[in-house]
Amino acid sequence: MSLYTRFTAHLDTVLDILEADGVLPAGLNRKPVTVEPPRDSSHGDLATNAAMVLAKPAGTNPRTLAEAIIVKLQQLDEVASASIAGPGFINLTLTDATWRAELAALDAEGDDYGRSQVGAGVTVNVEYVSANPTGPMHMGHCRGAVVGDALATLLEYAGHKVIREYYINDAGGQVDVLARSAHLRYAQALGEDVGAVPEGLYPGDYLVPVGQALAAEYGDQFVGAPEADWLVTFRTFAVAKMMDMIRGDLALLGIHHDIFSSEAELQAAGKPDEAEAWLRAHDLVYDGVLEAPKGELPDDWEPVVLPLFRSTKFGDDQDRPIKKSNGSWTYFGADMAYHYQKAQSADQLIDIWGADHAGTVKRIQAAVAALTEGKARFDVKLIQMVRLLRDGEPVKMSKRAGNFVTLADVVQEVGKDVVRFTMLTRKADAQMDFDFAKVVEASKDNPVFYVQYAHARISSLGRRAEEAGIVLPAPDLSLLGTAELALVKLAAQFPRVVEGAALTREPHRVAFYLNDLASAFHGWWNMGNDDPRARVILADDPALTSSRLFLSRGIGQIIRNGLALMGVAALTELN
Repeated sequence: MSLYTRFTAHLDTVLDILEADGVLPAGLNRKPVTVEPPRDSSHGDLATNAAMVLAKPAGTNPRTLAEAIIVKLQQLDEVASASIAGPGFINLTLTDATWRAELAALDAEGDDYGRSQVGAGVTVNVEYVSANPTGPMHMGHCRGAVVGDALATLLEYAGHKVIREYYINDAGGQVDVLARSAHLRYAQALGEDVGAVPEGLYPGDYLVPVGQALAAEYGDQFVGAPEADWLVTFRTFAVAKMMDMIRGDLALLGIHHDIFSSEAELQAAGKPDEAEAWLRAHDLVYDGVLEAPKGELPDDWEPVVLPLFRSTKFGDDQDRPIKKSNGSWTYFGADMAYHYQKAQSADQLIDIWGADHAGTVKRIQAAVAALTEGKARFDVKLIQMVRLLRDGEPVKMSKRAGNFVTLADVVQEVGKDVVRFTMLTRKADAQMDFDFAKVVEASKDNPVFYVQYAHARISSLGRRAEEAGIVLPAPDLSLLGTAELALVKLAAQFPRVVEGAALTREPHRVAFYLNDLASAFHGWWNMGNDDPRARVILADDPALTSSRLFLSRGIGQIIRNGLALMGVAALTELN
């Protein structure tokens, strides 16, 4: 149990006592009550809004209630003092022994420090990447891939059972274009001069090996054959090859999915029909005519009766067709069925989408609310674009890839860890610049370097103590002073950061926290530049050296735990 969780429990016990004593009425909603660090550290170590949020429903004055709460909290051995701020906020200062005990707990728990059971018993399906199977992964996919993967890891660490899923969009017109593009490369592999790739086909050279594989598999069987004879065969073959390529590209980032769901298989299994039948049975799909488009009507518009989902019942601005006039499923109809399928094996669903899909969020949220009868929490995380720069100038596209920059090329140049960390240094819904020069820059302005540098510094301390021939006694944490305990207080926030990031579905919070922790550690380290007695390694004071090394190792443990959530390895030395 983390320190913040423990004090939340202490506060709950106090409120229970006040209820039993008649100071508070029974049954008050305590969900708005928080225990967190005060905004100003000079006010104390912990702050709670309990009196502020409970006073009104209890029919009492916040300061009066705060005084009653403080009387009980001051009886705890861990509390050094308590005070009331403003209209009724409660600030607590904990004993130094409490913080030293937390540092010892950090060391004892190691890799598990920060692990939580806040999601215990809850299964979450996280669907991310889901790029069309028409080519290699490019940097347009990268940010969503990293955010989704880090979020899945974070949720697991917070106690959830997580299903990592990739949805293969292999039922649309884009895979027919892929098949025709592969057929062109097939003909090329058999010696035909195909000339320039025609407009409308995928031009990338990545399809050349696919054409060669098709030629090896089928010989000249489909040379000159009508499209109907080879389209399905080439489509299936090419999609499989593209998915092999995509899996390989994702593996470069350390990303692996549990499930790959095929849209084509979903439709072949009749899942959209099942979803429609369920919705009709619950009067949530009806046959109707869409409203005419606003403004001047297109020449080809005519009113057509279509099956419409009552999405306005769930907050959408209009009801949505689930089928086209030719009887085929709309994108929405197919997606609705897919989410219906996902909800069969998960309590909560999370989709990681590009920001260009923002317009479809409301309708799919409405569909999930309908199909799960409001029981499944469903979040859509929108990921903004990444602008690639080199020394401030836009990066040129790749001809081999077909006018985009491949993920593989970027990982090869700067490394997996740099890519992953950088993608989490901003909120997912904020646009990002990825400058090849800046992400590898050895500067405190580069959070990737700054955090790794802190860990490398810590890793060097044990070697330096050994080289100095210092015989280290068991650490005596009572030797740690105010500056050291300030670091412990920041380190102790890690479990709280993990829980908050998991509950809000915001893995970037971990990256922000690690940068703050690294900054605090570097600041503590740099005190030794002005005061030699503030250094970690003191040849004439083995006892203090041992205690400061113990603290440093604790900070290093937090950095490793946080980086692991991000899918980033902690470096023990920098080149």
